[in-house]
Amino acid sequence: MARDLIVSTNPRETRVALLEDGVVSELFLERESHRGIVGSIYKGMVTRVLPGMQSAFVDLGLERDAFLHAADVFEELPENLLTPEETEAARAAPIEDRLHEGQEVVVQVLKEPLGTKGARITSHVSLPGRYIVLMPTVEHVGVSRKITDEEERRRLKTILKELRQERGGGGLIARTAGQGREAEAFLRDGRFLSRTWDEVRALASRQRAPVLLYREPSLVERLLRDLLSEDVASIRLDSEREFQRTLELVRALEPALAPRVRLHEGPAGIMEEHGVSAELERALRSKVWLPAGGYIVINQTEALVAIDVNTGRFVGKTQLEETLLKANLDAVREIVRQIRLRDLGGIIVVDFIDMEERKSRREVMRALEQEMRKDRSPTKLLSVNEFGLVILTRKRVKQSLERLLMQPCPYCSGSGQVKSVSTVCSEIYDEVKTLAPDMRGQKLVLRVNPEVARALAGAEAPVLKSLASLTGGEVEVQADPLLHQEQFDVVAR
Repeated sequence: MARDLIVSTNPRETRVALLEDGVVSELFLERESHRGIVGSIYKGMVTRVLPGMQSAFVDLGLERDAFLHAADVFEELPENLLTPEETEAARAAPIEDRLHEGQEVVVQVLKEPLGTKGARITSHVSLPGRYIVLMPTVEHVGVSRKITDEEERRRLKTILKELRQERGGGGLIARTAGQGREAEAFLRDGRFLSRTWDEVRALASRQRAPVLLYREPSLVERLLRDLLSEDVASIRLDSEREFQRTLELVRALEPALAPRVRLHEGPAGIMEEHGVSAELERALRSKVWLPAGGYIVINQTEALVAIDVNTGRFVGKTQLEETLLKANLDAVREIVRQIRLRDLGGIIVVDFIDMEERKSRREVMRALEQEMRKDRSPTKLLSVNEFGLVILTRKRVKQSLERLLMQPCPYCSGSGQVKSVSTVCSEIYDEVKTLAPDMRGQKLVLRVNPEVARALAGAEAPVLKSLASLTGGEVEVQADPLLHQEQFDVVAR
């Protein structure tokens, strides 16, 4: 599978699209004014300890306090003075025995602030490099699950154990990019990460909370660190400055891939030329049409994401069961792509079209499992429940694309609905009825939205007659396009 990275930058933001075989699979956005904080390390101050929830709130200097669960609390215990049993007992102690208000703690952000919730944090720090992940607070050596060759896994574990011995402990994980690399590459990566962690600790010892100790690299740097490999066919950028920076980074990480870094010079914008802008517009709509004529509907709520599959214009050519199976299989690929594209997380419920045969349901589940393997985010897939719904969970680290690019409607408060014209007319009648004793004999002027004005001139005309009888005077309707459909003014003259 050939991959392409399309990078568009301006003084306000950076947008990156990941194309897989020419199709937009993932979109990333980072704004200078709202740069993400996942992976950043802070020295914070505990503001509240909640024994009933086994959690605490920590002030990081952000708009809202961050949330720290007891399972994410690490203490630098004097291991040489405690037995393993005593050490484990100390770490299993209630949170109120380990944290107190006013205490300063070094933590790392796990999840961005989402909605009304503050950031999720942990004191189990992890620093990702090109080939390894350093975890200075745990004693663990591991290898990426995507590396399946047992001999290679043993080789990598041997290298990591040597590196851990050199730095005097801590945890290390070999990343997928490290497969086949020489030991020296891991040593360089490990030493760099160790120096970074030493600098963080030194800064923490000098600074008072709340303070930022370490910030994750920029969006482009992170993506190059995590995605750069032989299957990346090209990296295209529309900024000369970002092109030079990226070229230097690629030369440092993978010199052989440097010729694949290219500067966009076409007349059309880079995102328009590669179809990213059009895909972005479609990703903000709830309905997505499928190639065969069916469609899916995606709705995000506070609790979960609901995805509904419909046959639409797809009627098939053979038996009903086969038609439904083809429609569901057609939907599977698009559902997974949309989950990745929109960066949907948390609980995701998929309502496939009902099928009678168990064999058909199993085939859909196999296809879904296969497609989900393309996703870099941790995902857990559950089987079909008694209602025919497929439930999966996907790690939610940051806001979805919709929440990032859109805001709740100020008129409908995000519900997607407004009061009907008939409802507004009824509200006008109720208000005039309340004010009628003070308006007897006066001319009544109603300023309303044009849609309401048309209704009062047509289907809702009886409302005007009722108003005239209430006040005993003339009623004039003025259409004002500046008024929202739910707004109106009642003036007596």
